[in-house]
Amino acid sequence: GIALGFRRLAILDLTPTGNQPMASSDGRYTVVYNGEIYNYRELKTALEHEGVGNWRGTSDTEVMLEAFARWGIERTLKSLNGMFAMAIWDKRERILSLARDRIGEKPLYHGWSGRSFLFGSELKALAAHPAWRGEIDRGAVSLLLRYDYIPGPHAIFENIAKLPPGHFLQIKASDPPGTLAPPQPYWSTAEAALRGLQAPFAGSEDEAAEALDALLRDAVSLRLEADVPVGVFLSGGIDSATIAGIAQAVSPRPVKTFTIGFEDPRFDEAPQAAAVAKHLGTEHTELTATEAEALATIPGLPAVYDEPFADISQIPTLMLSRLTRRHVTVGLSGDGGDELFCGYPRYQRAAREWQRIAGLPGAVRRGAGGLARAVPAGALDAGLGWMTAIAGRRRRWGRPGSKLRRRLEGLAAPGAMAVYRRQLTRWQGVEHLVLGGEPYETAYDREAPGDALGTVLDQAMYRDALAYLPDDILVKVDRASMAASLEARAPLLDHRLVEFAWSLPASMKLRGGRSKWILRQVLKRYVPEGLTDRPKSGFDPPLGKWLRGSLREWAEALLAPERLAREGFIDPAPVQRCWREHIAGGRNWRHELWGVLSFQAWLERWGAASAGIDASETAKNGSYQ
Repeated sequence: GIALGFRRLAILDLTPTGNQPMASSDGRYTVVYNGEIYNYRELKTALEHEGVGNWRGTSDTEVMLEAFARWGIERTLKSLNGMFAMAIWDKRERILSLARDRIGEKPLYHGWSGRSFLFGSELKALAAHPAWRGEIDRGAVSLLLRYDYIPGPHAIFENIAKLPPGHFLQIKASDPPGTLAPPQPYWSTAEAALRGLQAPFAGSEDEAAEALDALLRDAVSLRLEADVPVGVFLSGGIDSATIAGIAQAVSPRPVKTFTIGFEDPRFDEAPQAAAVAKHLGTEHTELTATEAEALATIPGLPAVYDEPFADISQIPTLMLSRLTRRHVTVGLSGDGGDELFCGYPRYQRAAREWQRIAGLPGAVRRGAGGLARAVPAGALDAGLGWMTAIAGRRRRWGRPGSKLRRRLEGLAAPGAMAVYRRQLTRWQGVEHLVLGGEPYETAYDREAPGDALGTVLDQAMYRDALAYLPDDILVKVDRASMAASLEARAPLLDHRLVEFAWSLPASMKLRGGRSKWILRQVLKRYVPEGLTDRPKSGFDPPLGKWLRGSLREWAEALLAPERLAREGFIDPAPVQRCWREHIAGGRNWRHELWGVLSFQAWLERWGAASAGIDASETAKNGSYQ
């Protein structure tokens, strides 16, 4: 009554002895898993000390299976250092266990469809089953348009969930169809954060830098091990430069580094990356993405990302993955540095904004919110139009009424995390934009555990670790890299390093307005400060310009009011207002529009049948050539 399938990207043990599905030597456990166990040699030694031997091959999969057979599921999961999504079938007890790595680097979807329990790394796999139903979840669409991604455990389809990071789920063959016990944690971000904050690092700053350096060197060394070529993504920023510097230091040969740049110098980090690579002496490869090449990736995005996903940097990430795969099969990334070491400028903005309004009387703040809700933004724009005339060419005020309304709404925020959530929100009032789609509660709406997470910075980093990191940043890199048959590894997300980062005092993360202070101290050991000391920039292409130019015809077809009305998911009126204003140059609505366009393109690609839409008609109206 169970089927396990697997498509392999071979990294360790390239022979047939590494193939999956794989059974333990006693025949009890069978596994399929996506990912890599970095400490498998250490586990193998421990098992051999307990009398386990007669290995068939040299794969990490075999070591993990024998650990399951010797130590059981939960103990083995706690012993693993890696990234993984896996399904383990216990033949004797007839129990299926699903498990996901601590941070959420690898995806795992699951859910009941009729009498069949479906699971896999991709929604494509679930949709291939004859029992698949695939009804679109409107609440998930609202989350997409609010955040640019769908935070777990929610997924774009009803009755399908993402297994939370650090959890495992078990289902017995004898369980009635439709029943499912809640996932159980074997590691918790909340517990790691609380432990670190309640028992802070007691050493000096030099000792902290030394400890962090040692952890990073071990994490990078573990992730450099492979039976295929390995390289490093290098943007020129602090995180990737640190990984590249350490990789070069611990590697016996020059490390291969890879960068993608843009023709527009405002968006191009390639010169900084090249300078870092030259200093380190890496074997550096650089690709400058032309507008035509970038646009050519857009039609394939819905197939790559499986469920609608709207982080604009998905475009260069996919291009970088394809470039890297021409030379290596494994790429190390710097992901995680911002969430662990207070890297995002929005953390400081939220803290400053909350500090400004926290002391205002509640009645004043509630009144500001009421005024914002009572007066339409259009009326405020009309009433304050004189501001644009006075400012003249010296400053573009755009829509002063809309900006004032956003300020008033900000004053009404009930708490610091409400302020932070507003900074993350793309479409305000998304519950009205998506027809019948009230957004679900997420980590940004819930209280954090314990009083120790009291500062705004800690609260924001904690919530990003639960939602933004696994469901945006890691989704972006994992789907792009796997679509290129490239395995991406993130040394900064080694769970030992995550736990250590939470133990560091805030002054070692943010000092004098400079983020990642302690990480910068480590980086200076490998790269001169002047090569990386610059304002943080995103990995975003000039999408706003593209939507007014090369992508305009494609976008207008997907955003056509009659099409939106026919499909019945999104209210056409606010979308059209934003589109007209964007085309006219009044405001750059690229993020908001890209969210809608991503959903529309995904719906055209393989959601149309689920929505009862004529797929041939939508393809004809919205295809991009």
